[in-house]
Amino acid sequence: MKPTVADVNAIPPVRCPCGWARRAFADVPGAPASVHRTEILADARTHYHKVQTETYYVLECEPGAAIELDGERVPVSVGTAIMIPPGVRHRAVGRMTILNVVVPPFDEADEWFD
Repeated sequence: MKPTVADVNAIPPVRCPCGWARRAFADVPGAPASVHRTEILADARTHYHKVQTETYYVLECEPGAAIELDGERVPVSVGTAIMIPPGVRHRAVGRMTILNVVVPPFDEADEWFD
């Protein structure tokens, strides 16, 4: 595999359950992960993945922001990292911007809602 460089700011954002995501490397054959910069809105939707593990790193957030993990609200602040294994229902509460590392790379078919 060859090194790949992505200008995340140049990637068009797509709507996701959390807000708007700019996704890098999901389309690179053989990539071990994808990296997303996600602008999370206050209306984030609870969802889960059956295969993918997500790791959120909070880049910025409003006071009182949190992540719900299987119904438990966990406060977050700039610099918080959260690893979300498959099967864990999750959503962001409050506005924030995160870096999301998805292993294996993001696949829209692995987004599930109750």
